[in-house]
Parts: sequence; C-alpha cells; structure tokens
Amino acid sequence: MSPETVLRPNVGVSFEQFMASLRDPDSAAPIVSARRFGEALHIDLQTLALQAHVHRNTLSRQPASESVQRFLREALRVIRAATDISGDVNQALFWYRNEPLAVFDYKTAEQLVSAGRTDDLLRYVSSFEAGAAG
Repeated sequence: MSPETVLRPNVGVSFEQFMASLRDPDSAAPIVSARRFGEALHIDLQTLALQAHVHRNTLSRQPASESVQRFLREALRVIRAATDISGDVNQALFWYRNEPLAVFDYKTAEQLVSAGRTDDLLRYVSSFEAGAAG
C-alpha cells in the first residue's frame, strides 16, 4: 500500500488496515491525519473542525495538536467498538455518521462524540456486545 493511499472502507478491509491508512504521512510523530480521516468519512475539513471544536486552520497547520488528536482518537474508539460488533468497517462508519440513536434523543454517534459523550456511547455499544455474548 502506498503511503499516499487512503483506504476507502469496503468489504474485506479490516479495522487495522483502515487505521493504518489514517496515519499522517507528513509527520514523524505517530498521529492520525485529520485530512485522511475526513476523506475516509466524506467529511470536509470545515465540518471536521466544527465537530472537533477547533478552528479550521488548526487541522492543517497544527494537525498534531492535542485537541485535534483527542477528537480523532475518540471518534476512532467508537468506530472500533462498532466495527467489533458489526464485523464490518464500512457498516460501522455508516452507523457512526447516520444512525439516529433513540436512547440519545435521536442523535448520531458522530454528534455524540462531538459533544464529548464518547464514554456514554461506548457503554451503549458495549451493551450490544454483552447482549450478543450473553
């Protein structure tokens, strides 16, 4: 895989491959590329900046900033948990962006992560895993 390749999730792409495709090729630091994350989820940088509660320029000028990386890591925690349940990265991404969750006043996972409710969301997702196992 070329370092310039951003994996567009599809059937057969593992979460590990998806995650590796998000690494910032322009940084020696082990950081997630906001640009690649946005491309993978079809989110423009302005929208991503709004979700992360940072200025749009922060994504391109300071991609390693703690606020940017914290938001991306939180989003990826939820996407990973959803992938573990569904077994499909593409399905998890669709759920993350689009599924209105009744228990959270019909907000999407994407909206909840932006609002800082990642832990609540992970407890919710984990309840499905526990139900499937038990």
